[in-house]
Amino acid sequence: MAQRTFSIIKPDAMRKNHAGAILAEIERAGFRIVAIKKLFISKAQAEGFYYVHRERPFFASLTQFMSSGPIIAMVLEKDNAITDLRKLMGATNPANADEGTIRKKFAASIEENAIHGSDAEDTAQFEIGYFFAGYELL
Repeated sequence: MAQRTFSIIKPDAMRKNHAGAILAEIERAGFRIVAIKKLFISKAQAEGFYYVHRERPFFASLTQFMSSGPIIAMVLEKDNAITDLRKLMGATNPANADEGTIRKKFAASIEENAIHGSDAEDTAQFEIGYFFAGYELL
């Protein structure tokens, strides 16, 4: 049965015009794009999205970075979507990412790592709901 996950093409990848190539990688990997939108988020919106990390030392810089330019938010669907997207993205630190992964190809650092993807079912549900209203997911 198809599973849904959430992903963001981050501001660094947008600035470098990698969005089209990243979307192509995602589609080539068999994901169906259920919903997609380009938007700017405020620092407050980024803080709400990354609230789970509020006590971590990187929280301020992460939320500043995520609100520094446009992003592409999307809902993706396929069997094993969460696991498969995380494998396609590669390690958080692009220096440790496997060859052929999105982060190995397009990321510059741990923070500017091109793409975000949900890490679990409950996270995906929260993240999808944070950016998309139910009627946008039909």
